[in-house]
Amino acid sequence: MPWRQVLDLFDVLDRPSADGAAAAAVLRAAGVEDVVVTRAGTDAGHTDFIRATIRGYDGRSSGGRSPTLGVIGRLGGLGARPSRIGFVSDGDGALAALAAAAKLGSMCQAGDRLPGDVIAATHICPAAPTRPHDPVPFMGSPVDMATMNSHEVDAAMEAILSIDTTRGNRVCNHTGFAISPTVRQGWVLRVSEHLLDLQQQVTGRLPVVLPITMQDITPYENGMYHLNSILQPATATAAPVVGVALTAEVTVAGSSTGATHLASVEQTARFCVEVAKGYGAGTLGFCDDEEFSRLITLYGSMTRLQTPGDRGAG
Repeated sequence: MPWRQVLDLFDVLDRPSADGAAAAAVLRAAGVEDVVVTRAGTDAGHTDFIRATIRGYDGRSSGGRSPTLGVIGRLGGLGARPSRIGFVSDGDGALAALAAAAKLGSMCQAGDRLPGDVIAATHICPAAPTRPHDPVPFMGSPVDMATMNSHEVDAAMEAILSIDTTRGNRVCNHTGFAISPTVRQGWVLRVSEHLLDLQQQVTGRLPVVLPITMQDITPYENGMYHLNSILQPATATAAPVVGVALTAEVTVAGSSTGATHLASVEQTARFCVEVAKGYGAGTLGFCDDEEFSRLITLYGSMTRLQTPGDRGAG
């Protein structure tokens, strides 16, 4: 269980001085050898993008045949300082992604190296802005979504788990985590049975699915309503993407402090580790490739939904 990793990382992220270097130090101590930190910013502030690669014994990075899984922690920021003091609910996506990476690193140290590579990416900002959103305010970010995707979505990722705190809504009333249908190149596909199996294996409960709409899989730039940013990585890749949503029974703003449910974070990180085991081994799939090809043959490409659309229309 990645409890130790969750607690170690929460300790360094729950402070105003939190940055990529501090998180990278925890990952390296846990056995993750390849960690890169890049600072990006605007007049509104800065954030540290962090990318960790856990190499498999048969991974692509070493010329192997096992596919590469991406684990992305989506968020605006870890904190909303100075208006809010402390770690905010929105930070749980970063915490879960980094905890999964640290657990995989410690497994490698102990001799349990997985077959495939895993790339975990997120960003660390302890002083992010907030912005209006219904039914509760959203956490903002010093950088835009295109910048986030450019740093977090890697071309080497052949399937992606996108983790995002998703408590600021009334469409998924469950404390824990939920998974979305698979999204691929503008198509919303059936929910992966393999991922449903793993979700109930990890939680010991019936699986929970996050409802999504067509708007949710389009880029933020189009100005449409989005549940949150959980599926924004799907706008920047041809790989299948599944959202892993940290959820609550009640509506909780992303800027709320004291709202992190560490048991949910640990379950989410553990789920990602289990997905990494099966995906790299070739025993777990995000979608049926033949069915996906058949959909394109019958109805054509839906990649237009990965773009901002025709802004001159209407």
